[in-house]
Amino acid sequence: MSDADAPFQFFDAEVLRTERLTPSMVRVAFGGSGMARMASGGRDQRFKVFLPQPGQSAPVMPDTESADWYAAWRSLDPGVRGIMRTYTIRELRRDPTELIVDFAVHPPAPDAPASTEGPASRWARTARPGTRVGVLAPVEEENAAYDFRPPEDTDWILLTGDESALPAVAGILEALPPSARVLAWLELHDPADRQQLLTKAEADIVWLTGEGATTDAIRTARLPTGTPYAWIAGESATVRAVRRHLVSDRGFDRKRVKFTGYWRKGATEDQLLEGGENA
Repeated sequence: MSDADAPFQFFDAEVLRTERLTPSMVRVAFGGSGMARMASGGRDQRFKVFLPQPGQSAPVMPDTESADWYAAWRSLDPGVRGIMRTYTIRELRRDPTELIVDFAVHPPAPDAPASTEGPASRWARTARPGTRVGVLAPVEEENAAYDFRPPEDTDWILLTGDESALPAVAGILEALPPSARVLAWLELHDPADRQQLLTKAEADIVWLTGEGATTDAIRTARLPTGTPYAWIAGESATVRAVRRHLVSDRGFDRKRVKFTGYWRKGATEDQLLEGGENA
């Protein structure tokens, strides 16, 4: 990571302010020296955030001079190293530079143990100005950490997602031109979590409530003619079911269907990380 031309670099960041957008979404604005170098391709731009362990004032970070930062992070004591999670850049503002990130938060039920709440959700609910984090983010707008890339011959776009994918969906919609035709299905646990999504595109957005509602809604939907491009994200099982339907039943070209499982029901984020991941 010492190469100044590397597409991703580490940054020290701190919380500037927080805002509760909806009952299950907290917006956090980050600032920090050197963050003017940070870049974003917009759309569904991913980055890594490293959160401090309980009792730490700042996260323990991997060696930024290492040729393999991920291996360096993995080699650190899991009880000490920064808690790494992947999020979407909701917005990268300038003058001054601010990194805006929306965190989906779901506190445990009153009768459930606190340990059932993920560390990132718990951190976002309690974050205060001055809280320090580490960030691994792109320094070039064109980078490998965003997936929404519809081919030029796309006639219309299909989007699906849940709360975890809502920041990415919002970024995609904002980036689309007026000529784009979009059908979107967005699944929420609670209708109170709806957000106003801005776009210049011709977009039909359907808000759904209830587990599995997305798959059922798309199965019964009348889709446009022409060449489609699909972007599917959210809970892994739902993502796989929607992709299978589009490819097997609707005849979508599998190369034109981008699908990403942001989380998996019944598995913690740490369990998913055991398989390893990289930026």
